[in-house]
Amino acid sequence: MRHIIAILMENESGALSRVAGLFSARGYNIESLTVAPTEDPSLSRMTLVTSGSEEIIEQIVKQLNKLVDVVRLMELAEGPHIEREMMLVKVRATDGDAREELKRLADIFRGRVVDVTENTYTIELTGDAEKVDAFLQALPQTSILETVRSGVMGIARGERALRL
Repeated sequence: MRHIIAILMENESGALSRVAGLFSARGYNIESLTVAPTEDPSLSRMTLVTSGSEEIIEQIVKQLNKLVDVVRLMELAEGPHIEREMMLVKVRATDGDAREELKRLADIFRGRVVDVTENTYTIELTGDAEKVDAFLQALPQTSILETVRSGVMGIARGERALRL
């Protein structure tokens, strides 16, 4: 089962390495990982996506809580939450019909063209993983030149929040 764990941690060098090391030492897989500073410059927020049984996730949470850099954590799937991922995809757009079709497809998925060259479009798309995957499947596979995805970011809905 897929789990999204939000971690509030000290913004120090080596903190990310310690979290990744914990997963690697125990043979757990990290499917997605995003990290950025919060409104408090001394703290960073990490969003980590992993898979496993309830017992494995319970072990991961216990081990993460033991790390000195971890201030608080929350498993987002335990309640209502919002998750988003951003993708940039560079596609071949050489003739007028192909360019028009790619622009129409981006509009349908509420994406936007952020760069245009003589032969390419770069399209930005934000949404849940299913939407991003669906957009990639809708594109002609021969037109995709490069894809970059941010990984999942998530936040709890309502009053539930990860803070000090």
